[in-house]
Amino acid sequence: MGILRIMMLPKIQLLAVLAFGVAMLLIENQIQKLDESRAKLERTIARHEVAEVEQRHSEYGGGRELPPIVENDDTVIIYNRVPKTASTSFTNIAYDLCGKNRFHVLHINTTKNNPVMSLQDQVRFVRNVTSWREMKPGFYHGPSFPVIPLISRLRLVSYYYFLRFGDDYRPGLRRRKQGDKKTFDECVSSGGSDCAPEKLWLQIPFFCGHHSECWNAGSRWALEQAKYNLVNEYLLVGVTEELEDFIMILEAALPRFFKGATDLYRSGKKSHLRKTTEKKPPTKETIAKLQQSNIWKIENEFYEFALEQFQFVRAHAVREKDGELFVLAQSFFYEKIYPKVN
Repeated sequence: MGILRIMMLPKIQLLAVLAFGVAMLLIENQIQKLDESRAKLERTIARHEVAEVEQRHSEYGGGRELPPIVENDDTVIIYNRVPKTASTSFTNIAYDLCGKNRFHVLHINTTKNNPVMSLQDQVRFVRNVTSWREMKPGFYHGPSFPVIPLISRLRLVSYYYFLRFGDDYRPGLRRRKQGDKKTFDECVSSGGSDCAPEKLWLQIPFFCGHHSECWNAGSRWALEQAKYNLVNEYLLVGVTEELEDFIMILEAALPRFFKGATDLYRSGKKSHLRKTTEKKPPTKETIAKLQQSNIWKIENEFYEFALEQFQFVRAHAVREKDGELFVLAQSFFYEKIYPKVN
């Protein structure tokens, strides 16, 4: 009897394994059916949303042809908002275009506008952007995220007065330094901390990344890392002083999102949308004193690097005729395609 039990045991185990395998196949089959059902539902919802957009477009008399629907359009653009660089003007253009060009715009609002994300929030954000199909194609804007940022040389003075007087975008909002009437020149002359370059004109950290050294003001390592990232990790980096050219190049490169952006900017409705109140330009003496700072020198070197790179990109993207800029037509084509197709 003992021998019989020993001989029967392997057969029972084999049957158990087979039963488990069949159960797994059934489960996988059900999962596949659920995925297919979800995909059909998402397509139905997407078509419904598009129909609503078309209806609103016709109601408001848009008049322009809407871009064609592309199945599974997973394009995502992330705009790195560096403070006081015309970022509000640019994002409002995206908000004006999103209904007509059929994409979503999402503002990434970090606690206290902290430009550094915790490691767990970085994982959450990547997971959200990857899996949130209902928001694709999408345009995300917020601090410390790469693809298409703007930088500005005028940020130092502008931000100083912004903290005291605000701007014309939300004039009723009380600012952190409201009531302080000291001019920027007076602050620099007295050696005040509020006008120190490390407090106001740091743009390198926004391009350097999440390494601790990136936030050490005046770091040569951070500067070189920011330069590397600007060239290798960003689609395009513009400068506020040449905002129209930046928008024109984006429209040429990414018409799926920015078709009509140049005309919208030139119409004046969104150009220079946000202006700092009570801003007084600094004197030559103030500028000369600031330029002695090592932090200013490194930040200015980065600005000059970004400007040179932008001008290089622009030179190969547009041409000038009679004082007007025009986007260059496609300059490549395919030939010698083998094997031949009958």
